[in-house]
Amino acid sequence: MMAKQKTRKGKAAPETSNELLENPDAIATRLGRGEAFLKENTKLVGGVIGLMILIIAAIVGYQIHKANQNEKAQGEMFQAVYYYEQDSLDFALNGDGVQPGFLDIIEDYGGTDAANLSHFYTGSIYLSQGEYQTAVDHLESFSSSDFFVQAQAYSLTGDAYMELGNPDKAISLYERAANYNTNKYFTPRYLAKLAVAHEEAGNLQQAIAAYGEIESKYPDSYEYTEARKHKARLEGLASN
Repeated sequence: MMAKQKTRKGKAAPETSNELLENPDAIATRLGRGEAFLKENTKLVGGVIGLMILIIAAIVGYQIHKANQNEKAQGEMFQAVYYYEQDSLDFALNGDGVQPGFLDIIEDYGGTDAANLSHFYTGSIYLSQGEYQTAVDHLESFSSSDFFVQAQAYSLTGDAYMELGNPDKAISLYERAANYNTNKYFTPRYLAKLAVAHEEAGNLQQAIAAYGEIESKYPDSYEYTEARKHKARLEGLASN
C-alpha cells in the first residue's frame, strides 16, 4: 500500500484526491452517482436547461426587436430633424399630422438611440422657448458617446439651470462641459459660461481663473478678447 503523501508541514494530505487518481473504481463510483442523480432528477435538470434556453432566446429576441425599432424610429425621425433645422420648432416637437415629432419618437420608441437623441433636440427646443425645467428634464435624459454632443448637452443644461436661478448647479455642468474632451473650438465657450456662472455665484477668484484659462490656453479663440477684458475687470473688483 502506498504511503500517504505529506504536506509541507508534515501532515498527511487528504486521501480523497489520491483515491480518485489511483483507483479507477473510485472514479467509476463517482460517475455512477452523477448518472443516478440525472436519472432521479430528469425533470429538474430538463427544466433548468429549458429555462436557460428561454432566457437566452428572450435576450436575443429583445436585442433584435430593439435594433428593428431603432431603425424604424430613425426613419420616422428624419422629418422632425428637418423641421428643427428649418426652425419650425412646433412641427419638430409635435409632428405635422403625418410625420411624428420628437415627442412622439420618445413616447413610441423609448430605449432606442433615436429616442435618446430626441431628448437632446427636445431639451434644446424647450430651452429656446423659455421652458427651462422641461428642458432640464429632457437634457438630463440624454447621454451620448459623442464627445462634442455630450459636452453640448452639459452646457445647455447649465444654461437652463442659470435661467432657473441655480448658478451652483450650472457651474457643475459647465465644468463637466469644459473638461469633457477639451478642444480649441468649444472649450473656450464653456469656460466663458463657467466664468459668468462663478461671478453670478459670487466666486470672483474662480471666475478669474476660468477667464485666465481662456487667456493662457486659447489665444486664437473668439472668446479670448472678452476673457481678457472681463478678467481685468474682476481682478479690479477683487482688489477693492
